[in-house]
Amino acid sequence: MTDMNAFKKNPQKHLLEQLSEARCVMLGSPNPSEHMQPMSPQLDEDLIENHAGTVYFYSDRSSDLGKAVLANPTYVMMTYMTKDYQTCANGYLSAVTESGLVERFWNPIVASWYPGGTTDENMLMLKFEIREAAIWASSGNPLNFLYETAKANLTDTTPDVGGRAHIKVA
Repeated sequence: MTDMNAFKKNPQKHLLEQLSEARCVMLGSPNPSEHMQPMSPQLDEDLIENHAGTVYFYSDRSSDLGKAVLANPTYVMMTYMTKDYQTCANGYLSAVTESGLVERFWNPIVASWYPGGTTDENMLMLKFEIREAAIWASSGNPLNFLYETAKANLTDTTPDVGGRAHIKVA
């Protein structure tokens, strides 16, 4: 369930916390004719606290996405959804070669995709810098949903089942 108090207090930080726990997001390509691709976001506490809106991804130089980013780093869209949290963000996607970045997020799951280890020549690190995001969140509480739906039908109003935020990252 989404922590609605944390969401209302700081939706930008809440978004990054949600992404840090996500197994997968859908990331767009700089090539508008290509479909979004499932990617695993890489974040840590330092990024959440000190680098607002920065998300990293491991990719492959030979993939369609890798080739598109290397040829034309540009703005793309990213989406993430759970049963009680949805977001659509846009931002700048580029390839990066920051020293130590590969090792920072390296783990056994990432290692399974790169047989050459942390120096695999096909590995490509992508940096997504969120500029704007629309976010929808609810508590996920089914009893609250039923109550709000029944109340809305009886009072000719709309249900209050969550919140919405629009953020701009500086």
